[in-house]
Amino acid sequence: MNISLQRVRTGAIVLCALFIAATVGYRLAGRSWLEAVYMVVITISTVGYGEASSLRMPEQLLTIIVIVFGISVSVFTLGGFIQMTMEGEIERTLKMGRTTRAIEKLTGHTILCGFGRMGHILAKELAAKREPFVVIDSSPEAISEAQGLSYLVLLGDATEEPALQAAGVERARTLVTALPGDAANVFITLTSRNLNSDLQIIARGEHQTTEKKLLQAGANRVVLPAAIGALRIAAMITRPSTIELMELVAGQSVLDVEIDEIFVKPESSIVDKTIRDAQTRTRSGLLIVAIKEAQGGMVFNPSAEVVFKAGDTMIAMGHQNDIDRFRQDYGL
Repeated sequence: MNISLQRVRTGAIVLCALFIAATVGYRLAGRSWLEAVYMVVITISTVGYGEASSLRMPEQLLTIIVIVFGISVSVFTLGGFIQMTMEGEIERTLKMGRTTRAIEKLTGHTILCGFGRMGHILAKELAAKREPFVVIDSSPEAISEAQGLSYLVLLGDATEEPALQAAGVERARTLVTALPGDAANVFITLTSRNLNSDLQIIARGEHQTTEKKLLQAGANRVVLPAAIGALRIAAMITRPSTIELMELVAGQSVLDVEIDEIFVKPESSIVDKTIRDAQTRTRSGLLIVAIKEAQGGMVFNPSAEVVFKAGDTMIAMGHQNDIDRFRQDYGL
């Protein structure tokens, strides 16, 4: 806990304890409860209440103690409050409260565990696609950097249940564990799966031997950066044109061409229409690369007679504005 915040809390607790003890003391000295409270308030606030001779000896001693301790604790607490203001702790506390409320409203979001090199890229892509997500990291520096990018963040250990629950793991759709340590990724996967059986978990693995453990722990997909990097380099050597196309549709080119997933909603007007009827190519300029059926099957390079069904997901290639217009035309 921040030192200045701890100072304010400690001072407030001691001040409350002093108030209660002094009130009881004045009551034992013969004052009524109302008079006792009144005496404590005007003493701690240094307002004063007349000549000291009007007080009996026990009350005078108690008053001295209350004044000395009351002023000391008040100065101690006020100093902590000023320190919090100077360090921006109050602003951070208020921002944390706003973040917590924002996370509580999320549903179907992504939880990103780890804001390292991979986490940076993932967060940037999710933000570009306007996908709601929460970043969890145990490093204050990483969290500060993520906050500077206006991401929803949580400072904590993603291997612990409270941190995952604070990120809304029960309501999340996807969790990505991208920490550099395999043991931590396995533990996060296992914990997350226990908290949400329907959660899609994508886990990072550093070694081939870890892939099986991550899958057994509950991961849906395992990503091995070293293996993917090696395969990508090999493809650049053996299939350079293919890689060029992949980079183009992955957004690494200046051309506005993307491959996007379009979910067919039950209420969409495209339901029960064929690709030919929907005129996906002539009307929208889209190329339907594949259709993932609601039952789980995948149809590659579908013919013009394939019928769209509710729950299907089409993988379409085209310009982003064409994709957006297609969604709007058919209520997708």
